[in-house]
Amino acid sequence: MQIIPLASVPSQTLTTVLEQQNCAINVYQKTTGLYLDLTKDGQPVISGVLCRDRVRLVRQAYLGFSGDLAFVDTQGVDDPAFQGLGNRWVLVYFDVSELDGE
Repeated sequence: MQIIPLASVPSQTLTTVLEQQNCAINVYQKTTGLYLDLTKDGQPVISGVLCRDRVRLVRQAYLGFSGDLAFVDTQGVDDPAFQGLGNRWVLVYFDVSELDGE
């Protein structure tokens, strides 16, 4: 498990390497919730996925991403909002060995 650092701002893009995958993660707030886009090696993996507390974001191995991402509420079970990113809500990467059923 690896925590991906985020700032408490309504829109941000960061690059990181996750298990030898060059990733760009775009996190942005809309009126309907917090959303995430993920690219791996310049190719889209997921786009416009609504972020929920403790719900995996990629979910499907056929998308070509090894592991998965999820937001975790450290103070309860609410869905994430940008105001608490990096403090209350953390973005976590799970490698394949940490995922159930894979």
